[in-house]
Amino acid sequence: MSSLTYDLTLAGLSVGSAAALTGIGLIVTYRATGVLNFAHGAIAMVCAYVLRQCVVEWGWPLWAGAAVTLLVLAPALGVLLERFVFRPLSVLGGDPAQTLVASIGVFVLLVGGAALLWGQGARDDAPELVSADPWGQLAVALVLAAGVGALIRWTRFGRELRAVVDDRGLAVLGGIDADRVAAAGWAFGSFTAGLTGVLLAPYVRLDPYGLPLLVMEVVAVAVAARMRSLPVAVLVALTVGVAQSQLTRLHPSGWGEPLLQALGANLFVVALLIASLALPRIGTRDALPRTATARVPTPQGAWIVAVVLFLLPLGFAGSDLHTSVQVPALGVVLLSLVVVTGRGGQISLGQAAYAGLGALFTALLAAGRFPGLPRLPELAALALAVVLVAPLGLLTGWPAITRRGLALALATFAVGVGVSRFVFAQPYATSGLSLGRPEGFDGDRAYYVLELALLALALLATHALRRGRTGRALAALRDHESGASAAGVRVPALKLLAFVAGAALAALGGGMLGMGLRAFDPTAYDPVRGLLWFAAVVVLGADSTLGALGAAALLVGLDAGARGGVAAALIGVLAVLVGRFPGGPYEAVRAVAGRLRPSGPAVLTPLGAEVRRRLHTSLRGPTPASKPAPAPAPDHESSTGGAAGASGTTIPAEGRAVLTAHDLHARYDGFTALDGVDLTVPPGTITAIIGPNGAGKSTLFHCLSGTVRPTHGRVRYGDRDITHLSPHARTRLGIARTFQQLAVFPTLTVTENIQVGAEQGHVPDPAATDRALRLFSLNGPRANAPAAGLPTGTLRRVELARALAGSPSVLLLDEPAAGLDTAEVAALARVLRALAADGTALLVVEHDLDLVADLADVVHVMTAGRIIASGPPAHVLDTLDARESAV
Repeated sequence: MSSLTYDLTLAGLSVGSAAALTGIGLIVTYRATGVLNFAHGAIAMVCAYVLRQCVVEWGWPLWAGAAVTLLVLAPALGVLLERFVFRPLSVLGGDPAQTLVASIGVFVLLVGGAALLWGQGARDDAPELVSADPWGQLAVALVLAAGVGALIRWTRFGRELRAVVDDRGLAVLGGIDADRVAAAGWAFGSFTAGLTGVLLAPYVRLDPYGLPLLVMEVVAVAVAARMRSLPVAVLVALTVGVAQSQLTRLHPSGWGEPLLQALGANLFVVALLIASLALPRIGTRDALPRTATARVPTPQGAWIVAVVLFLLPLGFAGSDLHTSVQVPALGVVLLSLVVVTGRGGQISLGQAAYAGLGALFTALLAAGRFPGLPRLPELAALALAVVLVAPLGLLTGWPAITRRGLALALATFAVGVGVSRFVFAQPYATSGLSLGRPEGFDGDRAYYVLELALLALALLATHALRRGRTGRALAALRDHESGASAAGVRVPALKLLAFVAGAALAALGGGMLGMGLRAFDPTAYDPVRGLLWFAAVVVLGADSTLGALGAAALLVGLDAGARGGVAAALIGVLAVLVGRFPGGPYEAVRAVAGRLRPSGPAVLTPLGAEVRRRLHTSLRGPTPASKPAPAPAPDHESSTGGAAGASGTTIPAEGRAVLTAHDLHARYDGFTALDGVDLTVPPGTITAIIGPNGAGKSTLFHCLSGTVRPTHGRVRYGDRDITHLSPHARTRLGIARTFQQLAVFPTLTVTENIQVGAEQGHVPDPAATDRALRLFSLNGPRANAPAAGLPTGTLRRVELARALAGSPSVLLLDEPAAGLDTAEVAALARVLRALAADGTALLVVEHDLDLVADLADVVHVMTAGRIIASGPPAHVLDTLDARESAV
C-alpha cells in the first residue's frame, strides 16, 4: 500500500509541476501587463506542435528543437502579441472588455491556425523533453518559481514591474519604460506556456483543442493565488495534482463509482470552479465596461438580404442542404449571447454548456431515458428541454450578481468546463444516445423550414428583450451598472433575467443543432467552441441580431467549405483587431466611408441657425409692421420639474420624509473613513458638505446612497431603517443621486436616458420625461440624439434630468458642477433652488465654495471622517477663512 501511495504521489507531482508552470506564467504576465492571458493554453499547444515538427518530421536533435521552440519561438510569440495586439489596446485606453476579447481572439486564432497546419487529429508521438521521472519536472517548476520570485522582489526590473502594474501612467512619468517591462512579461509568460506544452504533450492527447483546454483548466492555481503569489500557486498546483492522483486508488461500488472517477480525472476543474466562485475579488479592477459609443444602426436593406440568403438553402440538395440546416440552429445559440453580452453587458463564456444541455435533454426525453418522465415526441422534448435548462441559467447568473470583469469571465468559463467534463464526457449520461427529427420534418428541406420558424420565434423573443422598458433597463445595465442601479433598475433581477433568457435560447439552439445532426455529439459543445462563439458574436456586433446570424453562417460555411480551422482563424484575426472597431464591422465600414466621403459645405446646428437669425434681425432693426412677441407664459410643470407627484401636483415639504444618518462609522483596510457622523437632510432645504480630499465626504455620500455599507451606525428615511437597502431600492423609495464621474448611458438617446429614470423611479409618471426634457432644455432635436459624444455640460443635465424624472423626495448630488462653465453653473443653481422651494431635500457634495455660498441653506464641514462645523454658509465659511488666516 505504501508503494502504491508513493507511486501515485510521484505521478501527482508530475501533473502538479506542469500546472505550477502554467500558474507561474499566468501570474507573471498578469503582474506585468494586467492581462489574464486566455491564450496561454493555445501558446502551449503551438509550441508542442513545433517541437514535434522539428524533431519528428524534420529529424532535428531534441536539444536543437527544444532550444528553437523554447528560447526563440515562445518568447518571440509573447513579444509579438505585446507589440501588435495588447500595446495598441493600452495606448487606446486599455478598455478591459477589448483586452479580454483580444486575448480570447488570440486563443481562437492559434487554435484555428494549428488545425489548418497540422490537422484536427490527435498525435501520440510528441517527443519527451524531460523524463517521466516527476523529480525533473518538479525541479524545473521550483527553480523557475524561485528565480522569478527573487527577480520580482530584489531586482530593479522587479521594482519597475510592480510600479507598472500599480499605475502604468505614473510609472511612465517616473522614467520607467513600461513597454519594455510589458514585453519582458509577455516573453516570459509565453516561455512558461511553451515549456508547459512540451512537458505535457507526451502524456496527453496532442491536438488543437484538447491541450489548450487542459492548460486552461489549471488556471485555477493562478486564481487561487489571487494572481499574485508564486509560492501559493506552486503549492496549490502540487496539492491538487497529488490529490487527483490519490483519488484513483478509490473504487467504490454502485452509483458513486462513475462520479468518483470523474472527480479524480477532473480535480483541477473542481478547483477552478471553487476558486472562481469563492474569490470574487479576482480581477475586480478589470471590470468590463462597454465602450462608450452609440449603437451603430443596421444598414438599410440588410434584413432583406439576410432573409433572401436564409431562404436560398431551400433550393439546395444533398450535402449542401445537410450543412445548411446547422446555420439557423447555431444562429439561435448565438442570439443567446446577444441577449446576455450584447444587451445585458455580461460576459458569458459558458453558453456552449447550455446549448449542449439543451441537446442532451432533448435526446434523453425523446428516448424516454430522462428520470421520471415518459418518452416524448421530439418537438415536445425540445420544448421541455428549454424549460428545464432555462433555470440552470442561474448557474452563471447568480455569480454575476456579485462579480464583474475577469471574475465573471472565469466563473462562466468554469461552469462551461464543469458541465463539459462532468456531464457531456461521462458515458452514463451519453452512451448509446441518438436523436431523431420531429415527425413530418425528417427530410433536410422540411426540417430547415421548421428551423426557420423556430429562428423567427427566437428573433421575436430577442427583439422583445431589446425594446421597451426592459430593453432600456438592460441597456442601462450594460452601459453603466452603478448608474442603472441609481436610476432604480433592479440590477440583480435583471442580470438573472438575462442569463435565464440566454440559457433558454442556447438550449433551444442546441436541441435544434442536435436534431439537425441526428445525434448528440459532445464535441460540438466543448468549452473551446464556446470561446469561439463568444468571440464571433463580439467581433460581428454583440448587440446586433443580424451580426449573430452572420456569425452563424460564417462559422458553418467556412468550416464546411474549406479545411477545418479556417473559421476559427478568421474570427481570431477579427477578435485581435477588435480594439480598432469595438462596434463591429458596421462601425468599421462607416468609419472608412466617412474618411473617403468628400467634405461638403458646413452646416449650422439648430442653435447656430437661431443665433444667425437673431443677428440678422438685430442688424436690420424692427420693421414698422412687426410687433413684439408676447412673453411666453410660465410653465408650472417645468418650474417644478421632477419634484411633482404622479398627479402633477406639488407635495408640501412638511409631508416628506427626512433622511438622517446616526453615528456612522466606515473603515477600509484599517483606515477610518467615517468616525461617528450624524447628519440630517430636511425637506425643502439645500444641505452642502465641504472639506478637503480624504475628509470622508464621498464615503458619507455612498453610505447614504447605498453603494457602501457602514461598519456601524444607521441610515433612516423617515421612520424606516434603510441601512441595508440596495441603491435601487432606495431610489424606488424616493432617494435619487448623481455621480461625480458622469453616469449616463451612451448607447441610449437623451430621451431614453431620462425614460429609464421615469420608469424605474419612485413614482412612475408618463409625463415626467417630457417635463424633465423641458426643464433642462433638452427637448427638440437633441432629445433623440445618442448620449455618446454630447458635451459634458449637456450630459450633466441629462443625468440630473434622469434623477428628477423618478419624482424623488431626496436628491443627492456628488460634485454637480464638475465640468460645467459659469453659465451652466448659474442655470444649475436656479434649478436646484426651484427644487428646494418645491419641497425636495437636496444634499450637495461640492468643492466650489462660491457655489456653496450662493446655494446652500446649511453647510457641514468634514475633516478626518468627522463633521467639525455646521451652520449657515456665511457663518461657516467666514469661520474657515478665519482659521486659515490664523494658521
